[in-house]
Amino acid sequence: MEITQAVRAMPWIAVMTTPFFLAEVLGYSKLYDTLSDEPFPYYNWLQFPMFLLFTDFCIYFIHRALHSPLLYKSLHKPHHKWIMPTPYASVAFHPVDGFLQSLPYHLFPFIFPLQKFAYLALFLFVQIWTVFIHDGEYVANGTILNGAACHTMHHLYFNYNYGQYTTLWDRLGGSYRKPNEELFRRDSKMGQKEWERQVAEMENRVKDAEGEDDRQYVSSKAVKVGSKKDN
Repeated sequence: MEITQAVRAMPWIAVMTTPFFLAEVLGYSKLYDTLSDEPFPYYNWLQFPMFLLFTDFCIYFIHRALHSPLLYKSLHKPHHKWIMPTPYASVAFHPVDGFLQSLPYHLFPFIFPLQKFAYLALFLFVQIWTVFIHDGEYVANGTILNGAACHTMHHLYFNYNYGQYTTLWDRLGGSYRKPNEELFRRDSKMGQKEWERQVAEMENRVKDAEGEDDRQYVSSKAVKVGSKKDN
C-alpha cells in the first residue's frame, strides 16, 4: 500500500513543483554558479545551516497545520495510514500534502542565495533523511535530532514531533515527545506486551485526531479463510 500511494503521488508532486524548477532555469532564483560567486566570504559554508534551519522551521509549522481538523482528514491522513512506517512512507503522501511539505525547499533559493551544487547536495540529503526517519531503525536516542525514533512517536501518537531535522521547534512549540525507551531494547521492541501498550495508546490518539477509526484490520487467519472460500 505504501508503494502504491507513493507511485500515485510522485507524478502529481512533480507537476506541482515544475514551475519552481522552470523559474530557476529561467534565472528568477538566487542560485549562483561557482563558489567564487558567493555573496560574501564564508557564505558557501553558511548556506548549509541556513537551508536546514529555514526548512526545519517552515516544515514544522506546515506539518503542524496539516494536523489541524480542517486539513488532516482531507490531506495528511493518507500518510498516517501506516502506524509503523517503512522507507516507502517517506514519499507516500496525498500529492498536495507532499507538495506543501516540500515547498520550503523550493522557496529557499528564491529568498536566499544558494550555490547550484550545494542545491543538488542538499536535495539529496533531504531525500535520504526523509527515508531515514521512516525506516524504523532506532540508532540513537538523542534529544536534539528528530531521528527515526522521534518520528515513530509522531506516527504512533500523532500530535508530537512535527519537526524535520531537529526537535528545536517541537520543544519551543510544546509538541516534543521523547521516544519510548522500549524502542531501543531489542528484546522488548517487538514484544507483544509492548505492542499492545503502544496500540492501546495509539488508538486513543486516533480517536482524538480522526474520530472513530474507519480503517479495517483483517487478521492473517481471516485472510486464509477467505482465500480458501474463494478457491
